[in-house]
Amino acid sequence: MTSPNKNATVGSYIQGRLALIPGSALAGLIALAATYVSNLHGGPQLLFALFFGVAFHFLSFDAKAKPGIEFCARGVLRLGVGLLGARITADQIIGLGWTTALIVIGAVVTTLLCGAWLGKKLHMTRAEGVLSGGSVAICGASAALAISAVLPRDKESDRFTLMVVVTVTVLSTIAMVIYPLIARAMSLPPELAGLFLGGTIHDVAQVVGAGYTIDQATGDYATIVKLFRVSMLAVVVVVVSAIFKTQREAIATAHHAKKPPLVPWFLWLFVALVVINSLGGLPLVVQTQLVDFSRLCLVVAISALGLKTSFKQLANAGWRPFMLLLVETLWMAAFVLVAIALL
Repeated sequence: MTSPNKNATVGSYIQGRLALIPGSALAGLIALAATYVSNLHGGPQLLFALFFGVAFHFLSFDAKAKPGIEFCARGVLRLGVGLLGARITADQIIGLGWTTALIVIGAVVTTLLCGAWLGKKLHMTRAEGVLSGGSVAICGASAALAISAVLPRDKESDRFTLMVVVTVTVLSTIAMVIYPLIARAMSLPPELAGLFLGGTIHDVAQVVGAGYTIDQATGDYATIVKLFRVSMLAVVVVVVSAIFKTQREAIATAHHAKKPPLVPWFLWLFVALVVINSLGGLPLVVQTQLVDFSRLCLVVAISALGLKTSFKQLANAGWRPFMLLLVETLWMAAFVLVAIALL
């Protein structure tokens, strides 16, 4: 015979899951609209999702929608980041060679340090400097979302994350157009052109677009270099999590919440998928579905974050985030070009 307490617990759990449906459905609908417009007219899917979400910000105050919006902005976001591991194999990374790997690692590390240093000079918090630097150094909006998940949360954190997503996506789109012209002007061979494009452009989609506008070989090499940068996301998130561990635990204690783990579950999922994929355990069709589902999760999460933010809040962020991300972008491009010139 089932005890009343157990029945009450199960009922409460089901009720809690059902409460997520309205807000999740809203975020999903906005994500579908953004995907449709992106496929129909071109343009960055994540940016459309963000702006569509912000346009419906008034719905975030609805008591029925709020739980689902929060779930998508956090839980679905983490799942999408974890599934990014399905893109990567160890063979891709090994195939780059030590010289290319060291250049990319140097660009990533120095861009992170540039973000932390310049953020301090611009009177921004350490977390904001790290978040902006990580988004430029690794993989744009996806990295911004992953890093923000292990940073201390406050009333300003979501707004700054969205500002980073907007700016880094715009800069990545501009780079997709300009950087191939630079590669052609320098008469770079496919490997070096691929290193420049894959080692500097923020988002994977923009790297692919830029690389294949030159030729097939450049596109292939640029994609592999970019995936190597994406693989560094796991290391960066662990380091950032360790740096801000005390601060996050203090916030959790103040709110009587459970202390967050040093390595979040979505990072374990990321690493596990990289290992399984490297061992040939993911058939191509499954890998493709996981990558597509990861992208869908990130679009839904961005839609939810947009719902939580108003245009006024974005405008109040001021010029500093844009200046910070612009300088980081220029620094990374300059670092890789100088390394290529020295080669």
